Amino acid sequence: MIEVFILSVIQGVTEFLPISSSSHLIIASKYLDFSIKSLSQDVSLHIGSFIAVIIYFKKELLEFLTNISLFLKILFASLPVIFCGIILVTFELSELFRNIRIIAWTTIIFAILLFIADKFKVEKNLNDLSFKESFFIGIFQVLSLIPGVSRSGITITAARLLKFNRVDSARISFLISIPTLSAVTIYGFYKILSSNESVISNLNILSITMSCIFSYTTIKFFLKYLRDFSLNIFIIYRVLVGLILIYLLYS
Repeated sequence: MIEVFILSVIQGVTEFLPISSSSHLIIASKYLDFSIKSLSQDVSLHIGSFIAVIIYFKKELLEFLTNISLFLKILFASLPVIFCGIILVTFELSELFRNIRIIAWTTIIFAILLFIADKFKVEKNLNDLSFKESFFIGIFQVLSLIPGVSRSGITITAARLLKFNRVDSARISFLISIPTLSAVTIYGFYKILSSNESVISNLNILSITMSCIFSYTTIKFFLKYLRDFSLNIFIIYRVLVGLILIYLLYS
């Protein structure tokens, strides 16, 4: 039970904050001796986050019915990472990046890039998003396939470089996460059905529920936070985590 709680907190909080969920899950797996290491568990955690973002942005999703242009821009921005993700999985390349050394350096490097981007002058909101800008953000999102980069962090970075305000940069990031999390969920279900883990347990249901709760709370908190504050607290956190990992690696 305690392991499910910890994993749900890690997934729910780090999926939508610019601090990298994959790196935190990898770090937890390396330094904490968890007994829960199943595919169905990982999928359950992502399903929880997927449900949370759907619930929170239900109004925006309904508006897609009348604002087809915005829907296509969000979908367009998601295609590069989905395409590249399929390539990594097909050729089993993803494990090449899943190590603490890469996480340590990407955590610091992309924190610095986020810091620089957050200093850009604000000129735009979500309604100003163009297809060209969607593609730009989508290309940046491909980097999130490397643990430590952070999907949320790199898409917010791209949006801030394009001079979108902080709140709408986060909204763009969250909306773009919907097709991506959908793809992860569908692929996860496929892998489960083709393995011996096709039974949904009470543990999976608990993981989905708790991940959803923590994800929803994080989205709500983060958007409110960005109305009044910069991204500096997350940048400082990333640098500290990266430096600690470097110390552990090279000491």
